[in-house]
Amino acid sequence: MIGRQFIGFVAVGGIAAAANFSSRILLSHWFAYVPAIVAAYLIGMTIAFMLNRFFVFRESANTLNKQAFWFVVVNLLAILQTLIISLLLARWLFPLINFHFYPETFAHAVGVISPVFTSFIGHKHLSFKVVPSQ
Repeated sequence: MIGRQFIGFVAVGGIAAAANFSSRILLSHWFAYVPAIVAAYLIGMTIAFMLNRFFVFRESANTLNKQAFWFVVVNLLAILQTLIISLLLARWLFPLINFHFYPETFAHAVGVISPVFTSFIGHKHLSFKVVPSQ
């Protein structure tokens, strides 16, 4: 079943994804597509860390430094996943199927959503790991 913690993670992720997605659109006025995706991802990641730490994974046994370290590691993997999916859709699939209605925006939206499950597992077991009671 889907637990309360996962639902909280998804809600926090939605807030962070909205910040990521909207900031990418804003940043695209000054940066090319790929740098705008990366910068927007960093904005979303910062928001996600703070919200997850205070609202979702409050019982973590890790120190703040360990939480931040593992959060960055998990998110580096997630940004690769986001970037690969965004680029495959925007540069390959959408042109192939003649999809021309804001292709970079739609590709980025799918890319941002794609690491939900992998990130939850990584953050639960690495970033905000809880030591079981003995």
